[in-house]
Amino acid sequence: MLIYKGGKVKVIRAKILGFCMGVRSAVEMAENLVNKNDGKKKFMLGPLIHNSLVVDSFKNRGMEVIDTSSVNKVEKDSSVLIQAHGTTSDIINMLKEKEVEVFNATCPKVMLNQRRVLEWSEKGFFVIITGDKNHSEVISVSSYVNGDFVVVENVDDVKKIEIPEKSVLISQTTFSPVEFEKIANFVKSKVPDIKIFNSICSATQDRQKSLKELEGKVDGIIVIGGKNSANVRRLFEMASMICKNVVLVESVADIPSEFLSIETVGITAGASTPDFIIDEVEKFLINS
Repeated sequence: MLIYKGGKVKVIRAKILGFCMGVRSAVEMAENLVNKNDGKKKFMLGPLIHNSLVVDSFKNRGMEVIDTSSVNKVEKDSSVLIQAHGTTSDIINMLKEKEVEVFNATCPKVMLNQRRVLEWSEKGFFVIITGDKNHSEVISVSSYVNGDFVVVENVDDVKKIEIPEKSVLISQTTFSPVEFEKIANFVKSKVPDIKIFNSICSATQDRQKSLKELEGKVDGIIVIGGKNSANVRRLFEMASMICKNVVLVESVADIPSEFLSIETVGITAGASTPDFIIDEVEKFLINS
């Protein structure tokens, strides 16, 4: 835990915050691609990570961001970067058929889930995925299921389905650990032999645990990250439970003026938040 004191505000950093391994690897891959002087058109398929400032920085350097509906417009001999949350198996196959150069920045933990659901579904298992039905990672992973599957967000969703004896439970990597445990306990009470993979990324849990350590030590908490990020939203929810003064910001420009009069401010950041933004927020607080 790092403590800084400037003018009026003392800043305490959560011990673990910012880029996770998968995001850092994805950003490095994007850097290498955008710096390649090969004359090829460069596309980013979906936002690389859930941080608009990072995505915009690559757009400003000539990388075009497209969605899956525009893949058919990508020309041969172009380069396509797959976002960290992954894409569907159909899109990957389409890109290969078009003979474009694919740079797959999918997080290794998401790739593992893709392989798992394919393997177990091909063995005849019904796949239950816990997560946000509309999240790009869940859409990506579920596309690899070769059989029947369902996506559930809570125990109430699970209660609505018939769980076969041959079933496997797997999770979106940024899903709530508390909610996953509730779901896992419920399905196990119905089908004791169900295969359960707690595939929630430790990066999410490590950041939540480090944030919890700020409880009672700060008068306000700033959560830094993209507003569309699942792990950032969970950090904000946890921060709101342990402190009454909490704000979610994407950059220094979003910090409310009242936070400059708070004596001790804790800062944490989601797994898609780059170091330079964290440093800017910290410097702004201690120099104001």
